Amino acid sequence: MKTKLLLGAAMLLGAFAAPAQAETVVITADRMIDVLAGRVVNDPVVVVTDGRIVSVNGAGATADARRIDLRGKTILPGLIDMHVHLDSNPVYGGYTNLQFTDQFWTVQGVANARAMLDAGFTTVRNVGSEHYSDVAYKQAIDEGLMIGPRIVPAAHALGATGGHCDSTYLPPSFNAKGVAVGDGPQELRVRVREQRKYGAEVIKVCATGGVFSRNTEPGQQQLSEEELRAIADEAHQWGLKVAAHAHGAAGIKAAIRAGIDTIEHASLIDDEGIRLAKERGAWLSMDIFNTEYTQAEGARNGVMEDNLRKDREVAQIQRDNFRKAVQAGVKMLFATDAGVMPHGTAAGQFRVMTEYGMTPMAAIQSATRSAAEALGREKDVGAIAPGRFADIVAVDGDPLTNIRLLEKISVVIKGGEVVKAVD
Repeated sequence: MKTKLLLGAAMLLGAFAAPAQAETVVITADRMIDVLAGRVVNDPVVVVTDGRIVSVNGAGATADARRIDLRGKTILPGLIDMHVHLDSNPVYGGYTNLQFTDQFWTVQGVANARAMLDAGFTTVRNVGSEHYSDVAYKQAIDEGLMIGPRIVPAAHALGATGGHCDSTYLPPSFNAKGVAVGDGPQELRVRVREQRKYGAEVIKVCATGGVFSRNTEPGQQQLSEEELRAIADEAHQWGLKVAAHAHGAAGIKAAIRAGIDTIEHASLIDDEGIRLAKERGAWLSMDIFNTEYTQAEGARNGVMEDNLRKDREVAQIQRDNFRKAVQAGVKMLFATDAGVMPHGTAAGQFRVMTEYGMTPMAAIQSATRSAAEALGREKDVGAIAPGRFADIVAVDGDPLTNIRLLEKISVVIKGGEVVKAVD
């Protein structure tokens, strides 16, 4: 009897431990944008097993597979925004954010993550957060407790004392200081290790002043090339890439020479900086859309005039330099700084990218193939191709003839599961 009970218990445990049968999903559409080849494929049949793509030609489909029919639509890879701040909200500018408790910013970011996903962004790189909120979002999404995109978190951004990424809005009596602020190469190496320890998967550093900080100017270099090189070397030793907030020409060139992987904003880049970026293979991540929201709504949201001034001064220069960089053949990424403008409007960047020199295909590739390469995630995201996650978005019509269709994503699929569908 004891033997039978033990056997029965073992069989019951075995039943619970047995792996679930792999599910196959077949996704069909009228057209597919193949971002790897830069072409359109008619009548694709995308086969997905356990959330990853098996084929795009129907191979591996089974009779009992679940079907997702996107008749009349164009499908393309889930989009990737390389510069977002999920715990930011542009509605609360300047000092108006002091009306809320600290964790308010983490909580309200849950809706921002969902807004990014609904807008078609199935992966985002969150370059700087407070209270390790981006790490928390990633963990909650991975655990199925929250709905949102795949997140590559940077945790706290590194910076210099008194610079952009330090706390510069409060008087000395508050003793406010950025969590990852450091001075000197060794101290900044420690900050890299701390952020990695607590969940950062990319390191963000502020190499120059910024638009939305107080007492800094965008063109000011605030970390030396030696300090930037120490950050890059330390991060690369741990297998992490580095993103440098850099508006000013000198800071941009110092960051590129230091070996930093992506240059964020790059507003005031000069001809030498463009040449360096191309020679050394650095990516430029230029947010040329959000100024429209800042100038239209910033004052109403409490943004101070000094910050609005800085935004006005760099906006057109940044757009013109974007065009120059594209013409020079520099590697470009899709990046919006979502949080400066509402997260759900991020796809508006595509329109401005094409207005300033990119073809629609190149703009789409900057948010898919190129972004995956810059992340070091070519095996996971950025293309509808075998082995990658079945992260797919669909639009009505052809975004290669009307790029603004990407502002109206009708279907979002993440890991083979429909997470948004508009009738």
